[in-house]
Amino acid sequence: MSATELALNGMVAVPVLFALLTGLFRRSEGFAVAIAVLGSLVTLGWSAWVASLSQAGLDGARVDEVWIAAIDVHWSLGVDGISAPLVVMTALIAACCLVSLVRHAPACGSRGNLAVLLLVIEAGCLGCFLAVDMVLFFLFFEVALIPMWFVINSWGDEHDEQGRRRAATRFLIFTVLGSALMVVGFMLVRSIAGTFDIVEIATGRASYDFGSPTALAASILVGLGLAVKTPLWPLHIWLPDAHSKAPTVGSVLLAAVLLKLGAYGLIRFWLPVTDPTWELLVPLVAALSVVAIVYAALACLAQTDLKRLIAYSSVGHMGFVVLGVATFTEGGVQAAVYASVAHGVITGLLFFLAGAIKDRHETPELGQLRVLYGGVPRLSGVFAFAAMASMGLPGLAGFWGEMLAIRSAVEPASALPDTTFTVLAVIAGLGVILTSVYFLTLLRGMLQGTPADPGRDAVVLDVEPLEWVAWSPLVVLTLVLGIMPGVLLSPVGEATRAYFGGL
Repeated sequence: MSATELALNGMVAVPVLFALLTGLFRRSEGFAVAIAVLGSLVTLGWSAWVASLSQAGLDGARVDEVWIAAIDVHWSLGVDGISAPLVVMTALIAACCLVSLVRHAPACGSRGNLAVLLLVIEAGCLGCFLAVDMVLFFLFFEVALIPMWFVINSWGDEHDEQGRRRAATRFLIFTVLGSALMVVGFMLVRSIAGTFDIVEIATGRASYDFGSPTALAASILVGLGLAVKTPLWPLHIWLPDAHSKAPTVGSVLLAAVLLKLGAYGLIRFWLPVTDPTWELLVPLVAALSVVAIVYAALACLAQTDLKRLIAYSSVGHMGFVVLGVATFTEGGVQAAVYASVAHGVITGLLFFLAGAIKDRHETPELGQLRVLYGGVPRLSGVFAFAAMASMGLPGLAGFWGEMLAIRSAVEPASALPDTTFTVLAVIAGLGVILTSVYFLTLLRGMLQGTPADPGRDAVVLDVEPLEWVAWSPLVVLTLVLGIMPGVLLSPVGEATRAYFGGL
């Protein structure tokens, strides 16, 4: 086995092996969580190795073995400048989640069992970001999906058992239906191209007839399936409840990693099977992404629950990702990957902070959260930093993805209608303004507002040492990516040119 094969196969195998090891000691919760943390750190180091092997083209760093010969499914994994940042981000977010479990046990359920599920989810997500075979991508997504149902259902809001079960069930129904549509679309792609290998299609080595009705049907089905997972308006309705009822680590993984599976799927598996010269499909996707941006911002202004507000903000941020994809340009793909990583880092941090605020004040209701600067100044300061990054303040990671997506919409692919995309870019710019409005309103009301109960004098703990350990990498990355965007944009651009050729 070559070093590349060891690295790629191990990227999936390491978290699985540590999940099994953690499961063996799950009755001793402290020891089990310690094993899981060790596993996440090993996986993080492994991801750095995998990222170092990435090249502009997938053919240079790839494993390809026949797996299920009867239906021509291959165990086909690869890494390039598009997937490598998402692999490293997934490993980092999972490590931060497991570190946070050391100190903050969920109110219901076993920490050991939860740690096992988090490692399995990590393995499934890493497999998705490395999968080159369409069926393999589908299978890895289901590996990540099912454990997340258990996380929400069993470790969610301890005060609302019925609500968390309902949220978990809605999450499962929507995402499973999306997966069903996606896999049917993949079968149609296979019927045209004769292969499930998306690299063969993207690079033109496999003949693909875009003029056939089957190709249009395949693109619509694959796009719908991935739109549910992203999620794109109006298929987002499962997301706010899932976030509000999930435990903190569940919300972090869901926002930072699982949503990126849909976005990554659009880049890796939808773009190569979609023709921008089709008259309505691509402009419609772009229009829905802009609706998501504006709708989410308006919905955030009406929220009274902190976690639901952050959940709706994710719908808007993912709208920028989809807008970048829909431009069918190299800059659009760069914007989509950059915005995906930035959103994962920033929103993961926001959900960590929202969970910490809820734990300390025993409520996520904004009407009861006031003057946090006075009670928990460090926690409030980090929250203000993350909120400003999420609103797209220049110099922080949230700025570049949104601006690049808008710029790409102003100059879309030549086959797309310029005027339509220019109008969409202007509306998306309005969404940026609305995003600033709801975040500034949140900061003013929650951190600086008048106390709900002036006579109450409760002592609340500020940020604890282990919380600094879990959150600091995300704070640092938010700064680094904001100051040096080229670290991420350059390899993504090279990979995009190699993968799509003349895109």
